[in-house]
Amino acid sequence: MILQQILRLSSLFHSAVAIHVRRNIGLSAIVFNKTKELDPVQKLFLDKIREYNTKSKQAGGPVDAGPDFQKDMNESLARLQRAYGEGDLTKFPEFKFEEPKFEETPK
Repeated sequence: MILQQILRLSSLFHSAVAIHVRRNIGLSAIVFNKTKELDPVQKLFLDKIREYNTKSKQAGGPVDAGPDFQKDMNESLARLQRAYGEGDLTKFPEFKFEEPKFEETPK
């Protein structure tokens, strides 16, 4: 009864409580899923992802990629370098932002 009166006081308070309750239910569902056993399809999917991850780390790149993949990759990189200029296109660009220099004007 008291909770109902509090919820009637403000729609903002009501929405905040609703978000909090939904978040707690969502978190408890995640914890519950981690504690219970996965179904066989989920387990197989996770096992394949983990297996690919270890193979990818050992190979140092894509797994089971043949010479066609490497040829296509080199052609794509050459096309992009012609279009956008020089530089290593396999790395994320580094941005350098300089602080603006403000000049104080006399009044």
